[in-house]
Amino acid sequence: MKVLVTGSNGLLGQYLIQRLSALPGYEVVATGRGPNRLKMQDGYVYESVNLGDEAGVKGLVERHRPDAIIHAGAMTQADDCERNKDACWMANVTATRYLLQGAERTGSFFLFLSTDFVFDGLGGPYREDDPVNPVNYYGASKAAAERIVKQAKVPWAIARTVLVYGLADDPRRSNIITWVKNNLEQKKKLKVVNDQWRTPTFVQDLAEGCRLIIDKRAQGVFHLSGKDMLTPYDMAVQVAHYLNLDTRLFEKVDATSFKQPAKRPAKTGFIIEKAEKELGYSPHSFEEGLKAILGEGPAPKENGA
Repeated sequence: MKVLVTGSNGLLGQYLIQRLSALPGYEVVATGRGPNRLKMQDGYVYESVNLGDEAGVKGLVERHRPDAIIHAGAMTQADDCERNKDACWMANVTATRYLLQGAERTGSFFLFLSTDFVFDGLGGPYREDDPVNPVNYYGASKAAAERIVKQAKVPWAIARTVLVYGLADDPRRSNIITWVKNNLEQKKKLKVVNDQWRTPTFVQDLAEGCRLIIDKRAQGVFHLSGKDMLTPYDMAVQVAHYLNLDTRLFEKVDATSFKQPAKRPAKTGFIIEKAEKELGYSPHSFEEGLKAILGEGPAPKENGA
């Protein structure tokens, strides 16, 4: 199976490339903006493409004629999206339309990565058929892209996810685990939010969930996240305890303590029964993901491959 992965320089893209290119029977084409920034440079083809370039995007799909496209490329920082709405719309909506038009020419299965931020956070955790109602522009752009995908003339799936964490090749990409570790090791005090709830997602689980979807050509919307409903404060405390760092450096605060351009939904998180039943999706606990990132965890769960 030939698979085109967009956003390959991102955290999920990195793990998708690693996972898929290691499997027999897979041919992987990776694309991102600018040069390939992954440490692993072999075992796949890389092309730099600006997803806002209609001709470039359609040309990429036409050249490679993939059996499946995993569209993980996006503008994902909610505050950046709020500040620069035109760039957000181009990256998250217009680029999705260009890729889908390319997929319709080649008959490629289309998997779109979306977010818990399509929900308003008033009724979490959410099922796949709960109504969307975004409270910020990032969520609105992803909800708009979902509507485009659902009208596609090719088989499609949408994988929504929540607060993805893991170790990136790019050291500039931080996550809550490295943020807590680095600051506490330097004896810095941290304000940590305790009034937002999520089901954080280990990036290797998300990559495996995407593989399961394209392997099975499973159509429709799937929620792929962890099972543990935690606040950022809960996560930070688990990190500190695991590393024997001082939790007294934490200050428990609510979201109003931070002035952020984009409003955050209060309680999202996912019910993942559909993915478990239909895909065989089986995510790690947050504790297991934490141990894996810090080098003492189990091997990644691989469902049937």
